[in-house]
Amino acid sequence: MAEPVKGPASYFPSIEKKYGKPISEWKDLIRGSDLTKHMEIVNWLESTHGLGRGHANALVAHTLREDAAS
Repeated sequence: MAEPVKGPASYFPSIEKKYGKPISEWKDLIRGSDLTKHMEIVNWLESTHGLGRGHANALVAHTLREDAAS
């Protein structure tokens, strides 16, 4: 049996359903922005793209963690 997804990635199915874009597109937007600080990016996603704070926070946390690991 597969382990349930935990952490920020657990929000991904609801983000895709609610906002109609795949997670890869959100990550591309985050990586393509000129912003570098976590909360700056969260605020930008909220104000410019209409994401809720929890969804924006999950996307930013996961994306920045991925980038730091590579």
